[in-house]
Formats: sequence, C-alpha cells, structure tokens
Amino acid sequence: MNECQTALNQLLNRIDAAVVGQRHVARSIVIGFITSGHVLLEGLPGTAKTRSVKILASLLNARFGRIQFTPDLLPSDVTGTETYQEDATGKPQFHFQPGPVFNHILLADEINRAPAKVQAALLEGMAEGTVTVAGVSHRLPEPFIVLATQNPIEQEGTYPLPEAQIDRFMLKVTIDYPDDSAEVDIIRLVRSEEKLMEAGFAATDELAGKLDPAIILEARAQIADIQVSDLVERYIVNLVMATRHPERYPDTLLSEWIETGSSPRASIALDKCARACAWLEGRDHVLPDDVRIMAGPVLGHRLNTGYSAVADGVTHNDVIQVLLDNVLVG
Repeated sequence: MNECQTALNQLLNRIDAAVVGQRHVARSIVIGFITSGHVLLEGLPGTAKTRSVKILASLLNARFGRIQFTPDLLPSDVTGTETYQEDATGKPQFHFQPGPVFNHILLADEINRAPAKVQAALLEGMAEGTVTVAGVSHRLPEPFIVLATQNPIEQEGTYPLPEAQIDRFMLKVTIDYPDDSAEVDIIRLVRSEEKLMEAGFAATDELAGKLDPAIILEARAQIADIQVSDLVERYIVNLVMATRHPERYPDTLLSEWIETGSSPRASIALDKCARACAWLEGRDHVLPDDVRIMAGPVLGHRLNTGYSAVADGVTHNDVIQVLLDNVLVG
C-alpha cells in the first residue's frame, strides 16, 4: 500500500473503533468520501448514525456543518441568503451569507423531517457542486460530501424522500442494532468516554492527528487509475440490467418483486465504488467480489419493489441477494 492508502485505511479503522459493531458504516462513509458520492444512513434510533459522521469530521482537518432538519426549515437555512447591508458611504448593497452547505462535510440530520422544497435545496449542491442564490452560482468547497440520516420507523411528521432524490445518493447504508458482544463493547466505550469528560477532555480528544482534506483529493486521483476488466464491466452491467429486466431470470421471483429497476447512475456508482473498494485493499484492479460487496448499498435504494415483495416480506436486501445468487460473472 502507498502512503495515501495507508492513511485512509487508518481513518477507516479509527472510525470503526469509535463506532462499535458498524464496520460496514465506516467503510461506506469513507468510500463515499473518496468517490465524490453522498451517503444516506438509515437506521433505528441509537444506532450511531450521527455519531459516525461526527467522528469522521473530528478526524479530518475539514469544515463541518450540521443541519437538523425540521418541518419549519426553509431552503435558505440550507443554502444561505442575500443580506442587506450599507457600505461606508451609506449605499445599500446585498451580500451573500453562505449557509451550512458551504462546508466539506455536511450532516443532514433526519433529512426526512423537512418538506420537499428544503430537501430539494440540497439537490444542486449534491449534483453540481454549486449553489445558486439570486441568480448567482457559488462554488462549494472541495472535497464536499452530504451525509444524511433518517429513521425508518417514524411516519408522523416526516416527508419521505422521492425516488429521484434518493437516486442522488451514491450509497444507502442500512444500520441495524448491534449484537450481544458489540452491545457490551458499546457500554464499555461510553463508560471510558464519560471518564475522559469528567477529567476535562472531550470524548474525541483521543482521536488526535487530523488528516488534511487534500488526501481525499489525492485518493480520488489514484482511484481513477484502478483497472476494470471487460469481465467485471459486463458483470456490473448484468447486475443493473437484471433489475430492469427481471423476466430474464424465470427461475426466480424477481419479476414479481421488482417494479422499477435501477437507473444508469447505478452502473456508474457501482463502478466507482468497486474501484474504491479495490484501492482500499491495495490492489490496482477490481475483482468481482468488490462489485458484490458494494452491490447492496449501491443498488438497494435504486430499485422499487412491488406489492408482491411487500406481501412476501421481502426487503431490498433480499432482492439484491437473489440477484447476486443468479447473475453470473461475465
């Protein structure tokens, strides 16, 4: 491994150490960051969604912004607004006051609690890296990533993200409750953090040695050079096409379960994430296993299941597993 790969793997390990039992979350966040992709974290209360993002921010020498999404939020609370001021001569002028989106890392906490117009205020920044206010486009800093969280079990007072907006997230990571041993480790970790706080230290003070954001940009440049064979490219395309044409697999129930398949963004995202996965492992080429590892978080939120899937109790993860079991490499 080169120096950049080592540094990013150390970052992943440090996030994993501070967020017990959620290794796949730490990996997905790091992969999202080094592939210029945004990540949606969906999990039950108390599963360390917000903590994961804050730990990442504490480990990078980068600007961090947080928006607590609520029903009364306005688009300008996200993007910023023009403010009226007078210069030294008393002449009126308007100046742009940047919103919290103008940070390297933006935590959109409980994103489904704000109405659609506020959710849409993030779209331009997520897709184009710019924000337009009063007809003027403002460039967001590089690197830039949106890490959004949402709770899957609360319905009252929420505004579910439309499919087109969910598609803007490169990865959607589902977070479950930890197992027995991880729960014990969590208790012990929190106990040790309480001792640090009583001694006058912040819980994240031990995570010293922040990385420069430039290392993210260097990682992105190196990932672009990772080789993808024709065989792996066909495998990526075959997986995506299986979501659009499930009838090609008559021995499965995919045609009954899948209502709408994945968009071309899925192929692009799966290619990027597979290359990032290979790069983190210190390889200069992608293996089919890299594609399989990233298929769930890349494809799961990009397909819609029908009534039959709901009636059978089939989840998106179940559909992805059937795809992986039936779509051949090559």
